[in-house]
Amino acid sequence: MPATDYQSSSAHLASFGRSILSIGRNEVRPMDPNHHEPSSSQEQELEAFQRLVSERLHDLATTPQEDLLSISWVQKLLDAFLFCQEQFRLILLNHRVQASKPPLDRLAGDFFERSVKALDVCNAIRDGIEQVRQWQKHLEIVLLALDPNQRIIGEGQFRRAKKALTDLAIAMLDEKEAGSVLAQRNRSFGRTTNRERQTGHFRSLSWSVSRSWSAARQLQALGNNVNPPRNHEIMATNGLAVPVYTMSSVLLFVMWTLVAAIPCQDRGLQMHFSFPRHFSWAPALMSLHERIVDESKKRDRRNSSGLLKEIHGIEKCTRHMTELVDSVHFPLSEERDQEVRCEVKELDVVCTAIRYGLDPLERQVREAFHRIVRSRSEVMDCLGRPSVPE
Repeated sequence: MPATDYQSSSAHLASFGRSILSIGRNEVRPMDPNHHEPSSSQEQELEAFQRLVSERLHDLATTPQEDLLSISWVQKLLDAFLFCQEQFRLILLNHRVQASKPPLDRLAGDFFERSVKALDVCNAIRDGIEQVRQWQKHLEIVLLALDPNQRIIGEGQFRRAKKALTDLAIAMLDEKEAGSVLAQRNRSFGRTTNRERQTGHFRSLSWSVSRSWSAARQLQALGNNVNPPRNHEIMATNGLAVPVYTMSSVLLFVMWTLVAAIPCQDRGLQMHFSFPRHFSWAPALMSLHERIVDESKKRDRRNSSGLLKEIHGIEKCTRHMTELVDSVHFPLSEERDQEVRCEVKELDVVCTAIRYGLDPLERQVREAFHRIVRSRSEVMDCLGRPSVPE
């Protein structure tokens, strides 16, 4: 993303972030059972942050089950994360003097060190998106071969479609081996080199994690010591320990959800989430976690490459199309011909969602990666400089 674009975006978000601090006191929800009316602009600012996080997560949690984990929903999740990340950055910069003193300096430092672990998750998710893109290419061959607009679908078209479906099945079953091929280099998000373009390498080669990397282990490391702040920490930081914990929780949940949704190395969803209910955003986050876990336990999702709705569509359409192609006899009966055409139309719907959804999703993952890097660099640099009285 060009620096000028980022500066413009940051300026807009900063302006918006400042405007929310003027929200009336009676519109702010309590952070805990002992809540009292804010007595300072800082308390109002921190209450407003909690309320905004709660609103974003509540909006995600009220999504109908059929739309949960769709590409569009994951985009909303990343949009919410980017928004919360920006507001959190502004809070720390607005209170840099306090953030540079114990114990907040340690809490903020722990958060940004934790956020570094999320960068590998972003890289792995980018590889997973590329993997889905490769599957899509096989499906496009099936669509082309069995185009329902053709007057007659002949035996040659079925052979071509069958080969593409077989190649797709192998690619999906061979996910771990394919992932290790895609993950031979350990770089971060960047531009593809001329050599890679000339040799036809997958773009994900330049953005992959090492072949020994494990999503499950990375999530475990990311979640280590994400604990609610103690009363003495809240008092010592004038409440600033609370947004640090909130943002740590949001970061962990977003990365866990990305791993649940999109293929990546050594996926694992066995992570226990427990957040105190007096945080206004906790019920929505716990509800989302429960719904995603329930989805993963469904019989037709247990061995899925990813819980993304569109991946489920690929798996279901591929299974139906394979059974159909394997059972046809020539010449086709009118009834079987119509059945094939209907199945192809359903496959086209799935392919269209993937075709138009993956690129924007990839851009958001990339933006999340860069925003984490920039926020960490900016805040840590700021905290490392001599403090200037506010």
